Amino acid sequence: MQAAQYFQRPPQARAVGLNKTRAISATGLRLFVLGATCVVAVACTSVSPTQPDERAPQPPPATETLPPATTTEAPRDEPGPVIATPSGEAAPPAGEAAPPQPNAPKVTAPPPARELRISAVGDIMLGGSAAPELAKLGYDYPFAEVRRVFQESHVVFGNLEGPLTDAGLPEPGKRYVFRSPPARVAPALAAVGFNVVALANNHTMDYGVEGLRQTMAALQSAGIQFVGAGENLRKARDPVIIKAGGHSVAFLAYSLTFPENFWARNDRAGTAFGHREHIRADVTAARERADVVIVSFHWGREITTALRAYQPQLARTAIDAGASVVLGHHPHILQAIELYKGGVILYSLGNFAFGSYSRNASRSMIAQLKIQNARLIEVKLVPINVNNIEVVFQPRLLYADDANEVIEGLRRLSEPLGTIITNHKGVGLVVLKENKGQRRLSKKNDARDIHNILP
Repeated sequence: MQAAQYFQRPPQARAVGLNKTRAISATGLRLFVLGATCVVAVACTSVSPTQPDERAPQPPPATETLPPATTTEAPRDEPGPVIATPSGEAAPPAGEAAPPQPNAPKVTAPPPARELRISAVGDIMLGGSAAPELAKLGYDYPFAEVRRVFQESHVVFGNLEGPLTDAGLPEPGKRYVFRSPPARVAPALAAVGFNVVALANNHTMDYGVEGLRQTMAALQSAGIQFVGAGENLRKARDPVIIKAGGHSVAFLAYSLTFPENFWARNDRAGTAFGHREHIRADVTAARERADVVIVSFHWGREITTALRAYQPQLARTAIDAGASVVLGHHPHILQAIELYKGGVILYSLGNFAFGSYSRNASRSMIAQLKIQNARLIEVKLVPINVNNIEVVFQPRLLYADDANEVIEGLRRLSEPLGTIITNHKGVGLVVLKENKGQRRLSKKNDARDIHNILP
């Protein structure tokens, strides 16, 4: 079966014995373990590299304001340094002198590797058709089956598709407008581990400036950083910098979707439009402040695996300017993965927890990135079931044949872009290749950097 046929056919509804009114305890989760590594797999769609562009959003006039960064410390415990004696023996207990080592060569132990672990998901919207169920089951319910996937991550990122507000008026004439209760959704996102979300999308302004302001306030109150929207264009372009895992990582976010009046201007609140000059300037400036830059794009066409012409153009612009990772969303289904000059581009992460019963988006993934000593060393693809007819707004891990089908579809989807994806016991692994044009993420040369490590 071709990838496109698999991902675009209506899924067979499976009896899963789900009691919609039954609360699910987070302590009852089960996750399969391979070796010492918690792994899962991916979802996907068909192979279709760039097709001729249709009417892409036209940019507003470029302005070159370079925003300051907002820096936060991620609340993650960091391992302490490993201490060794010159002989390689364990150091003596505190307060005891080390035994003399006559004629022993003086050896300096290398510092421990700095390792940053990031989990990234696609569209999150806990309103719409999900609202009646979540009112009964609670807003922690959507994350009960996947929360352990996030537990080892320093940073958890997602696209928040719609405002957290009970204020404002809906956008006139817009067919779909979404919103979720701020006092319930923001704490639930924080509790599962989200510490940064993108607001640059086509629903953030569904309830106007008042809805945006309430969203930002709710996220701040819950300790979640946001990027890609603000009171004006300068603030919408502001990077957020998080310090975690021995690294500083900067996030930027842009929307390439309509309506145009959602885009911020110098004197108007809204989302950051993905103007190429802005992307280049913003990434360059952020790279001076952070070890790693990650750029989020809301782009492309819904429910299609074909890339629009501007997607690879803007993604490569971001990496050329210094970004390490590009995360895409908006199509609601998975798109290809591309390696470019040492960076990785995930063109669409698909849905995560999304309040719709649409049969078109049934499979998705959690991307897990590992960065060591400022170098991308691992990209894992964790497949999940997001068919809400089956899982009722609670994404679930996929296993065995279901996971394998998804990985194979994503492999076919990415192959025309030169990307190799392997299946390691149901886990999708992107093969990170050394090549002449590969660009180091670190500003400094470091012979101890480790790269291209896969299980």
